[in-house]
Amino acid sequence: MKQIIIDGNHMLTGRIEIGGAKNSAVALIPAALLSDDVVTIDNIPNISDIDALNEILEYLGAKVVHNDKVMVIDSQNINNREIPENISSKLRASYYFMSALLGKYRHVEMYFPGGCSIGARPIDQTLKAFEQLGAKVIEEDKKYIIDAEELRGCTIYLDMPSVGATINTMLASVRAIGETTIRNAAKEPEIVNVATFLNNMGAKISGAGTSEIRIIGVEKLGKGFTEVIPDRIEAGTYIIAGALVGNNLEIANIIPEHIEALLLKLQEMDVNYKITDNSIIISKGENLKPIRLKTLGYPGFPTDLQQPLTALLVKCHGTSTLEETIYENRFKNVDYLNEMGASIDVINNQKIKINGPSELTGAEVVATDLRAGACMVLAALAATGKTIIRDVNHILRGYENIIEKLTGVGAKIYLEDK
Repeated sequence: MKQIIIDGNHMLTGRIEIGGAKNSAVALIPAALLSDDVVTIDNIPNISDIDALNEILEYLGAKVVHNDKVMVIDSQNINNREIPENISSKLRASYYFMSALLGKYRHVEMYFPGGCSIGARPIDQTLKAFEQLGAKVIEEDKKYIIDAEELRGCTIYLDMPSVGATINTMLASVRAIGETTIRNAAKEPEIVNVATFLNNMGAKISGAGTSEIRIIGVEKLGKGFTEVIPDRIEAGTYIIAGALVGNNLEIANIIPEHIEALLLKLQEMDVNYKITDNSIIISKGENLKPIRLKTLGYPGFPTDLQQPLTALLVKCHGTSTLEETIYENRFKNVDYLNEMGASIDVINNQKIKINGPSELTGAEVVATDLRAGACMVLAALAATGKTIIRDVNHILRGYENIIEKLTGVGAKIYLEDK
């Protein structure tokens, strides 16, 4: 079992390069199966989630060449067979294979996807879209069997602007007959990244990044190339680290408009930073002001930065309130922050109050999920003494080379097997 050990309270200075977006890459790779030719994806992040996706590709018989950040996928002769639980359960994003295989072959069998335990994460919106496109969905003992004589375009209204449901609907409908319209679609940059990739292969998708996406079905998709956009959540996490213990820390290879919601909240807190075209230089904030925060779909404040930001909110002078509107079980980091010296009150499953400022002291903590783990890393960087973080596979599956990147800017951080 791996654990991360951090000797805290060391200033971070230098440059951190942001990698490709996890939430884009995990959808782009399954989307490659829709092609009847060879596709190339550049700027693939070095995270364990990519290894899990590769395992599914190879299980299906795709030919994969993965050199550094470039992945070449040939899925011309794949075997559309049942995807078993032992590989589908390794990550939530495995369900993108469900929609890609359905879109290409009109049939898919796979077990329920896995992922972090952050509350109910139903896929009812995805399944509803499949059914409206003409598929029959059978669920039996954690397994989905989905069949369609044909997929025919229609208008699909999502009850909530779910990123997963939006991407899955695009993947399933891109080779359907006629035109599909997705209303109340999610607007995240990762969706635009996936739509661009599909269009590069010959799809006809318009409106990605808005609340209404139109897809005109095509018979086949060919060669394609795309580059994974910079990871806005990784960028946000290291920006928060800079606000905690930075000394002119540069976060490079970012798209500032993708993290505007975070930057505006940092302004409210009186954190000083300087933005260039594709980087930000940030230093530790002093006399930080408390804020009120609610997570929302893009372009609102991202749920994936809610837990990391909590590590900074404990340093504010006064009481901050944080409301989580996307998931109902995303405060598992709070007990561990309080063990380190924070003063956080859980009002209910959706809201907490952070009373500050608090001095943090190293402790033994657990990364209960990916973003809670990021919060623990940030808190440990700012704490006095040594922090041991257990169950760090959650962190490693979502943050590229996190040990090397933080070590490179002055953190005392180690990964060890125990």
